[in-house]
Amino acid sequence: MKITDVKCYPVWVGARNQCLVKVETDEGLYGWGESGLSGRELAVAGAVKHYREFLIGRDPMRMGALWQEMYRSQYFEGGRVLTAAISAIDIALYDIAGKALGVPVYQLLGGKQRDFVPCFATMFAPNLEGLIEGGQLLLREGWTVIRTVPNYTSSANYGAGGSEETQNIWEPWASIGVTARNLTKLREALGGEAILGIDYHHRLSVAEAASFCQRMPAGTLDFLEEPIRDESPEAYEALRKLTPIPFAIGEEISSKWHFLPYIERGITNYVRLDVCNVGGLTESMKVAAMAEAHYIDLMPHNPLGPICTAATVHLAAAVPNFAWLEVRISPTEPGRFSDPDIFPVQPTLDGSRFPVLNTPGLGIEVNEELIQKQAFKFWEAPHLRRRDGSYTNW
Repeated sequence: MKITDVKCYPVWVGARNQCLVKVETDEGLYGWGESGLSGRELAVAGAVKHYREFLIGRDPMRMGALWQEMYRSQYFEGGRVLTAAISAIDIALYDIAGKALGVPVYQLLGGKQRDFVPCFATMFAPNLEGLIEGGQLLLREGWTVIRTVPNYTSSANYGAGGSEETQNIWEPWASIGVTARNLTKLREALGGEAILGIDYHHRLSVAEAASFCQRMPAGTLDFLEEPIRDESPEAYEALRKLTPIPFAIGEEISSKWHFLPYIERGITNYVRLDVCNVGGLTESMKVAAMAEAHYIDLMPHNPLGPICTAATVHLAAAVPNFAWLEVRISPTEPGRFSDPDIFPVQPTLDGSRFPVLNTPGLGIEVNEELIQKQAFKFWEAPHLRRRDGSYTNW
């Protein structure tokens, strides 16, 4: 069996572009993958075109060797654009291999370790009342792991309205106090059984994150996700000394080498790897093994489409050290990226978890004829500024 084509489709689906990759073979088998570098899909598509030139004619069953060749075939190794492209191709190769052997992808990763994959839900609310209402709704519907996002003292918080001039204003100190107070009250309302976390989306400094953590009673949060950027493990180590709250870090990380200090030095307590950014299933399994050796569970990043979800479900099924999978479909959040017309076969939630099925390959289908008609739309994440006019992290 030989690869005959590698096609890349950066197309608008729901509320965002998705960068889908299809690998075709001379035996009629094909596989689908997805890149996770949201907002820079055309850069990934360019990298896929470069890889296509030498992948045609290769054996798609040699996933590990092809990963090494893609990673090491240029002087400038790695980087998020290249590993996002490698991720999509690698996932598609596993889809092909599973179909060729008549087994689900998780069987290629060591076999099934669990019958279902537990998930966590995200809720957005502009005030305490909305948070409590959303949290109680999730608990009633069987969701025991709940993540929220920072609150703000102004309607200028992203996505919450305000004028065009003020809509993208973000002041960390205006968020820290109100968010800490609301989380304290939310914990009281939800009780001690709920698992509660927050994603600060790397918007804080070490000092700001420490102040935020210290404003809440012990036991309020079960995890703090991405409070600062991941470029400096030393900065995270400084923050680690200032709070006992468990950290969930990794959605920006694009290789096992990048993950290494966070795992080996005990900086993170949950590994937030993104299978569509870190290097696909080949690299994800290596990161999972490193984490297992340090008694750290995976808590995968999964904000994309059904292909990312399917690949991550197979990863979650095959590894022993797994906590919860992020999903963007729940009673508090609509399914923005899972158009059933584009993805007629895709993972389906059973309450707050995904059943682990035995469908060969990833167990997903894409309406290629339809995505060929979809347009790419330039989309930018909010370019956040502080009140003094300086740029800050989204």
